[in-house]
Amino acid sequence: MKVDILAIGVHPDDVELSCSGTLLRHIDQGKSAGLLDLTRGELGTRGTAEIRDQEAAEAARLMGAAFRKNLGMADGFFEYSPENIKSIIAVIRDCQPEIVLCNALDDRHPDHGKAAKLVADACFYSGLVKIPTYTENGEAHERWRPKAVYHYIQDYNLTPDFVVDITEYMDRKLELVRAFRSQFFVPEAKEYEQELSSPISGKSFMDYLRAKAATYGRPAGFDFAEGFNVARTPGLQDLFLLH
Repeated sequence: MKVDILAIGVHPDDVELSCSGTLLRHIDQGKSAGLLDLTRGELGTRGTAEIRDQEAAEAARLMGAAFRKNLGMADGFFEYSPENIKSIIAVIRDCQPEIVLCNALDDRHPDHGKAAKLVADACFYSGLVKIPTYTENGEAHERWRPKAVYHYIQDYNLTPDFVVDITEYMDRKLELVRAFRSQFFVPEAKEYEQELSSPISGKSFMDYLRAKAATYGRPAGFDFAEGFNVARTPGLQDLFLLH
């Protein structure tokens, strides 16, 4: 299924935390978005891989994503390998996105920066005809290279290269984050071992997400925004597209 945007995260909630407002905005504009998780987040302090599978599916439904896939790489121990690169390439070639959103270039969690390089390189290699991948039916994929790769900002407060206005979508973004009931502050979710705490499981973390979005929005004149970095200089043909 072809989509306009493919959002990739190494952990099942990375996309919701970091760029789901941007995705909601573009879906409302008539664009299509697919989601790809590299791991099942099995090393997370709370919950299990099975619980996070269910939560990820619910978040994708609430977002209106065209699909959500999981490559089942090893959380924390996935490698920069030909096999992992090719598995990402196969998804890229399957859905032929114009834009790929992926993990932060540098962050507190080591997996985020590792995944950023893995995905960005896979986007490049996906355009090479001499790297074969195949559909589930055994047919050879056509090569495909996304037009742009943008890295969403995660825990570290990096200086963004651009921000996207999510003012109308801030509350819906937090709803998507809360779909991961095992990971975040959902007082009624008694079944998820609330006594196990993590840096993201407290009530203050939701306040932090809202404050961070306000901080990124303020310089651009938005109430709330999500920030992105680029590894390649973007180009414009129309200055009036910038705000």
